Amino acid sequence: MTFKKSILKIHLWLGLASGLIVVILGITGCLYVFEEELRPIIHEYYYVDQVKEKKLPLSKLVEIAKEANKINPKQTLSGCTIPNDDKRTTIVWFFEELDTNAIWYWNRYQSTYVYLDPYTGVVKKLEAYNSEFFVFIRMLHQTLCLNNEIGDPIVGTATIIFIISLITGLILWWPKNKQAAKQRFWFRWKSTTQWKRKNYDLHNILGYYMMFFALIIALTGLVWAFECYDTGVQWLFNGGKTFEKKEKFVSDTTQYSQNMAVDKIFSATKQLQPGAKSYFLFPPEANDSLATFRTFVRYENRFDDVFIEFDQYTAKHLKTITYDDKNNGEKFRFINYDLHVGSILGFPGKVLAFFASLVSASLPITGFLIWWGRKNKKKKTVVKT
Repeated sequence: MTFKKSILKIHLWLGLASGLIVVILGITGCLYVFEEELRPIIHEYYYVDQVKEKKLPLSKLVEIAKEANKINPKQTLSGCTIPNDDKRTTIVWFFEELDTNAIWYWNRYQSTYVYLDPYTGVVKKLEAYNSEFFVFIRMLHQTLCLNNEIGDPIVGTATIIFIISLITGLILWWPKNKQAAKQRFWFRWKSTTQWKRKNYDLHNILGYYMMFFALIIALTGLVWAFECYDTGVQWLFNGGKTFEKKEKFVSDTTQYSQNMAVDKIFSATKQLQPGAKSYFLFPPEANDSLATFRTFVRYENRFDDVFIEFDQYTAKHLKTITYDDKNNGEKFRFINYDLHVGSILGFPGKVLAFFASLVSASLPITGFLIWWGRKNKKKKTVVKT
């Protein structure tokens, strides 16, 4: 058996083994790429009815959200999202852990997102997080909706197989001579060109042009599938160095109060970072008196994002972490998602990621049709003989 025939066998059987999962990952990837842009369009409760002069204090909105979510008494306050847009609603979300060993993700935990008009305090929506469309798409993409311990290895293995298939595909695509190369770089279809030839060209030509981008998507996706890969990549970017954990700050318990300084913390965050796109607040658990109150400030440019920690009682500013404060491994990990969905290049990058995912989803289908056509051709030849 020649080298190319061996590669063809590997390419074929690996493609057949992982094809269905790759199709699912590609289609769900296409849908999820634009979730940030589509969510406000699809969900009307992302917007207020009328913009007014003054907003209610965040602490008041949290209390209203708690009251509205009394139907889920076991859920605890988990965080708040405040878009820096006067037309957008404020989001307060709650979380409850269910069965961590459950097979399906919706049986492992439940979360409720409460959308409030920040001017009137009116509850626009109580959203069951697990049943929201884009959450389902993300979980299908990441773990096939399974428990992480089951879904991550399956998706990760299929992704590794896909990477090998891309490399073997490039070897098979490589033209023998200039004449053969003419048909490998672009479609040369005529009115008489049969669908089998068109399918073959779609598989080869689109696969070639999208290979580099599909590889980036696949390699960055493995970070969520295998912890050892995530750790290894960060270690590699750090030049083989291992960094000690940074100093951990705590809140001053001598200033203990049953009420956290939510309003002061949010006000301080806005003063420190007035030009942000949105603010995320993560209050500590009720029984953790030493924990700090963490906030995350999101900007249009990912490299401007900031983490800030405050004393939960006094709202004293304890620590700020910018992108430049991170080591190289942490920097890569921080932008890994943006590389994965293409947003590192803005909207054009997302469009590119969309088409790369779409082509990736098509490759197992067009590849299967090539194999099926050749298989049937061999059968017909045997029958005629």
